[in-house]
Formats: sequence, structure tokens, C-alpha cells
Amino acid sequence: MSRSVDDLGTKPDPSKKPVFLTKAQREELALKRRHEEIAEQKRRAEQLLQEQGNNRPSSTDNDRDHDRDPRERDRDRDRDRDRDRGDHHRSRDRDRERDRERESRDRDREAERRKRERERDEELKERERARLEKLAEREREKELDAIKEQYLGSKKPKKRVIKPSEKFRFSFDWENTEDTSRDMNALYQNPHEARLLFGRGFRAGMDRREQKKLAAKNERELREEIRKKDGIEESAFEAAALKKKELDADMYDTFDMRVDRHWSDKKLEEMTERDWRIFREDHNISYKGSRIPRPMRNWAESKLTTELLKAVERAGYKKPSPIQMAAIPLGLQQRDVIGVAETGSGKTAAFVLPMLTYITRLPPLSEENEAEGPYAVVMAPTRELAQQIEDETVKFAHYLGIKVVSIVGGQSIEEQGFRIRQGCEVVIATPGRLLDCLERRYCVLNQCNYIVLDEADRMIDMGFEPQVVGVLDAMPSSNMKPENEDEELDEKRIYRTTYMFSATMPPAVERLARKYLRNPVVVTIGTAGKTTDLITQHVFMVKESEKMYKLQKLLDELGDKTAIVFINTKKQADFVAKNLDKNGYRVTTLHGGKSQDQREISLEGFRTKRYNVLVATDVAGRGIDIPDVAHVINYDMPNNIEAYTHRIGRTGRAGKTGVATTFLTMQDTEVFYDLKQMLTQSNSPVPPELARHEASKFKPGSIPDRPPRRQETLFTH
Repeated sequence: MSRSVDDLGTKPDPSKKPVFLTKAQREELALKRRHEEIAEQKRRAEQLLQEQGNNRPSSTDNDRDHDRDPRERDRDRDRDRDRDRGDHHRSRDRDRERDRERESRDRDREAERRKRERERDEELKERERARLEKLAEREREKELDAIKEQYLGSKKPKKRVIKPSEKFRFSFDWENTEDTSRDMNALYQNPHEARLLFGRGFRAGMDRREQKKLAAKNERELREEIRKKDGIEESAFEAAALKKKELDADMYDTFDMRVDRHWSDKKLEEMTERDWRIFREDHNISYKGSRIPRPMRNWAESKLTTELLKAVERAGYKKPSPIQMAAIPLGLQQRDVIGVAETGSGKTAAFVLPMLTYITRLPPLSEENEAEGPYAVVMAPTRELAQQIEDETVKFAHYLGIKVVSIVGGQSIEEQGFRIRQGCEVVIATPGRLLDCLERRYCVLNQCNYIVLDEADRMIDMGFEPQVVGVLDAMPSSNMKPENEDEELDEKRIYRTTYMFSATMPPAVERLARKYLRNPVVVTIGTAGKTTDLITQHVFMVKESEKMYKLQKLLDELGDKTAIVFINTKKQADFVAKNLDKNGYRVTTLHGGKSQDQREISLEGFRTKRYNVLVATDVAGRGIDIPDVAHVINYDMPNNIEAYTHRIGRTGRAGKTGVATTFLTMQDTEVFYDLKQMLTQSNSPVPPELARHEASKFKPGSIPDRPPRRQETLFTH
């Protein structure tokens, strides 16, 4: 054990650090100190003797000493000896004390070491005990499994058989996020713009006036750069010449410039094929079909009757929406139309106006023909949508004297049948109730040659396909259009016309269209199943227990605006509405469990802003147009993306902006992929939990990408 110099008795110097000595050095120091002590004792003894010699008494004194008692002399000698011995004992005690202290420290260190070793041994024993317990538990489980297998038989997991078509399928899916070229390559960040020197020559397909102005600007910049370099001032003549060139560029108008005017500055007869293409691109209109008429640019060019144009003006429709521009000219030609457009794009007017034009060409209803049924039928999936279409139709038929009847559930069928038998030109109905009326002979469709299926995909989703087919089969089939696409239609003859409108085109709707529509023109506005860009979409990953708190937080921010809260079930809708009502919100409900009167009161109260929160199921998700809905909240995520599209389409209507917020939980994994794709396409933020989730990376039912087998790589090379 090493010891510092301080331990050996020297006085510590606070400014110096202790120096630790080896064992040999300590022994050497101890010996040296011992020799010094012995030398010190000898020196003292000699000094004492010397003092005694100096103090030796005279002869008389000696005689006196001699005369002293010898016992006194012995006492003095003993005292001297005791003093010397005491000094020796004190030195020895000091050495012993130091040795004891050293031994005590060594004992303490040894005890500490043994304690640590003991603790380590106990920890190792504890670990070993836990390991043995785990092994024993595993053995017990194995034994139990063996007993179960012996008595109950083994359950072998079924191996999924992958079809060869799926195994070797090539994935054509591509996401916008996979395009890394713009990030990686600097060329994409700074594209080179060709500068044509001083406006000599033009680039094709671009506005020539703009090119002239750009060339004049480039010339000015170049000349200024040269003058700065050479230190020359611009002369008044040069400045005037450049100014004139810029003015000439602004006024540039040659023959080919007149051709390049924008379509909005041209008359109808001046429009070229290129202008029509630009017009369709500007309004995002695309067609599929043969012999397609030109779309209408405004109401004046629509070829509608004067009465209808007056009604349009009275309704406050200033400019037609893209679906109206494309579909109305087709309807006026009695063409079958499939309209695929965003929700809130004005589809109702797109089929009502051609339908009313068609009716005005027919003889007015009289006692002879009113029993033959209506001239036109419009079918909608829900009562509310049917009543909304009825209101729109009545609005446009204001100057025509056309009678409109709606047939929906929740009301007396006898009363509805009586109103039809009194005579009406247009029947607006839900499929189930209309088929009931036909089967009970309350009405017939003997002279009905115009049928509109609004929200066709929703009707199919709700299971109304048999009823829709039943109604279509009840219509007369003698005046079907010719199957040959190239055959011209006789304008004077009345053909059976079918209009089908939908926000999405699922397979069931396509099947229906193939069977009942003749040479239809498919009009697509934007992208099928896409939401409008006016809607800001927010998606939050939440737990079920957090939904109510977050909903109340969103509703507190509403102010005087209105919001629709969508729930998947009637029971949950009532529960949420009751909770909100308790917390002081002005709330009403709308779902299939309510009677027709209750539903109408709820909708009317919401429209007039007596209530500012509507808690609804998917009944309110389609077609219902409530103006100025600022916020749509999906309290429950629907189980398919089409329903999501329609729900959030209740806001952002008629050119106004809106917000859609969705609460997503881990139970909604079947829509993760489609929802992520939709959010990416509309440039909306994707929550990181959704982006990272496995279900959002592959379409439900598809096989995740796997590394190719050796044979496949050989074939590809």
C-alpha cells in the first residue's frame, strides 16, 4: 500500500500535492528516522553527563554528597533512567499508532472488496434463477401444446396461394413523391431561357407581343451592362430609340397576332380548333365519345329558350360552370351523357335545363295524356337530394308552367300517387319509392323518354341497383337510339335520353351505363373522384377517446360559421349530438332513423342558421347543397374514399373556399392508401403516422413488392 509523505509525520504543505512513496522508500525512511532517534538519545545522554561534569561539586560539596543518603543518589539515577526510557516509549508508541491506522485502513478496504464480490455473486445467482424459471415456463408451454395437439389435433396455418398473374405482375403505379429528379439535378432548378437577339425572330407557340417586349427589355439590360463596363453615358438619342422600341413592342399587332388573340376576345364564329382546345384546357373539360358538339362559352350562346334564360338570370347564375358548359349542348342534341364532375360543380342545372328544353318541345299535358305518366324522371339516392332537385327544377320552370312532383319515402304513397295521376311533366324520386308506385300501379312511364340518374354511384352503393334497373325497364323501349355510332339522329324525332351523373365511376355504374346508354358521351371535369382545390384538407391521427375533445376545440373556433360533423352510425350520431347539446352548442341531427318531417325541420334550421352544427350520417353526404358550410368534420372516417370525397364536397361549393378535417384512427387502415394518394394529389399535408404506416404503402389486396427471383432477372436481361 502506498502512503503519502504526510502520513509519515511531516507537516503537509497546502500548496503542494502529496507524493506517494513505494514500500522500499517507506522502509528506508523508517530506518533513517530510527537512527536519528538513537543518535538524538546518545546526544542527550552525553549532554547530560557533560552538564553533570560541569556541575560537579567541590571537595566540601563532595564530602557533603558523600555524607548524603545513598538512597537519594539511587533515586536521582532512577529518575534519569525513567526519563530516557519515557522518551524511548513515546517514540515506540507513535510507530505503533501509525501501524494500527494502516492496518485499519487495509481491513476496511478488504471488507469493501468482499462486500462487492458478495453483491456480484448474488446478482449472478438472481439472473441464473430467472433464466431457469423462463426455461421451465417454456418447457411447460411446450408440454401443454403437445397435450393439446394430441387431444385436439394440430392447427396448421393455411399457406396463401399467390396466383401467377399476381406473382409476375408489373406495378405501373407511380407517386409524385417518387420523382427525385428536381431535387437531385441542378438543371431542373435553373432552366436555360433562350434569348433571341434584339427580337429578330420568334419562338413558336408563344405570344408574339410578349416576346417582343421581352426582347426590348433584354436589349436595354445588355446595353446598360456594356455602358457600365466601358464607363459611357447613355445619349438622349439612344434612350429615345429604346423607348420607341418598347412602345412598338407593346403595340405590336400584325396579321398573325390577330389570329393569336385569346378565345375570350373572339366571337363564336372566329373560334378555331386551337381556341376550343385552349378553352377546354382552361376549364379542365375532357370528353370521350363521337360527334361531340362544341361547349357553350356563356348563357347567350347556349341555344336555350328565352323563358329558360330569363329563369337562369332570375336564379342569379352569371356564368355557366364547366359541367354546364359541356353537358347542356349535349342534352339539347338528345345525346346520352355520363357526367363525372367534382361535388359542388353545378350538376343539377346541367341536367335540369336540357330536360326542360326537351319538355317544351312536347305537347302540353291534357286529360287525354296525363294518365300516361310524366315526360321525364329524375332519380336521386336520398330524400333530401330529391327535394333539393325539385326546388331547383321549380326555380328554372318558373316561366314555363311545368308541374313537378317529388316521390320520396316517409310520406303517404297514396297521396303521392294521387298527385301523379292529376298530371305532371317531371317526377323526381328515390328509386325504392318510385318502383313501389310502379308496382302498385299508382303511376306508369308510358310516355317517359327522359331519365336522369343523379349520384348514380351512391344509389348503387346503397343497394338500389335492382330498383334502378326496374324503373329503367318500365320505360318504353321503342324509341331507343340507333346502336351505330355514325348514324345521324333525327332532330324532329323524340329519342329516349339517359343522363347519368356521378362524382366517381365504380364498376357497377359502368356496367349500368353499358346496358342502358346508347353511344354515350363521357364528360369529365377535373379528375374522377377528386376533390375541388378550394377545399383545405386536414387529417389528424387520434385515439377514439380524444375525438370529442378535439371536436369541441374545432367547433369553438367556428364563430358564426356553420359546420357538418359526419358520423358512421345513427346511434353514435345521436350520442355525439347529445354531448354537444349539453355543452351548449346549437346542434341538430340528420340520419335515416328520423322521420321525413324531422329531417326537413333539421335541414331548414341548419340552412337558416338557427343551428350552426349539423351532426349527420352519409344521408347528408351526397348532393345536398347547404350554402356557406365553412367546415366539414369527419368524426368517423368512412370506409371508402368515394364517401370521403362526397362528404368533404359539402364545403367549398360554388367557387367558395372551405375546410375539411378528418379524425383518423388505427381502425381505418383499409382507406389509408387511397387517402394518402388523395392528399398527395391535392398537395395537402399527410400526417407522418399515415405516411409511415404499412397500410398506406400498398393498395388493399395487392401484393407488396418483393425481390425478383433469379429466373425473372434472367428473363428481363
